[in-house]
Amino acid sequence: MAFVETVAHGEGGPEREDEVDRLVAAWRRELPDLDVSPLEVLSRVTRLARHLDRARRNVFSAHDLEPWEFDVLTALRRAGPPYELSPGRLITQTLVTSGTMTNRIDRLAAKGLVERRPEPADRRGVRVRLTLEGQRRVDAALAALLDHERTLLAGLPDDDRAHLAALLRSLLLPFDERT
Repeated sequence: MAFVETVAHGEGGPEREDEVDRLVAAWRRELPDLDVSPLEVLSRVTRLARHLDRARRNVFSAHDLEPWEFDVLTALRRAGPPYELSPGRLITQTLVTSGTMTNRIDRLAAKGLVERRPEPADRRGVRVRLTLEGQRRVDAALAALLDHERTLLAGLPDDDRAHLAALLRSLLLPFDERT
């Protein structure tokens, strides 16, 4: 796999070390009988997630959105016209509680990014619909996010990117299947 070789050998130079390498080496020195090899993968995933979270927050902030707002708005946008879902569907897609979703819908409605509409089949029910302003804002934020993330991945050849995506999918599937 070219990506692993490139990182491990530093493009032909000496092996490059990251913070996880130093952390693992310290644990191996301090607790030599303990298998700390899971840290080599999962600590990198955790550190990468933190870096990506910061980068995403910066992109969203430029569009006057919080990450949770982006999550709800993109769930509605992906639903296709008329860009609406039930609160229950939004809860499933964003992995939050009912109370949290009610609060989020209230806050997004106050900003004019979503509106509540009666459920056509049951007037007691509610649908949450993306407004034109919500669609404009989430489309712009998504385009900026994709530009930024393309830049982050630019150093990976397409084959390595696909392989990495497949490996991460394998790691993530057991978690997704539990929900």
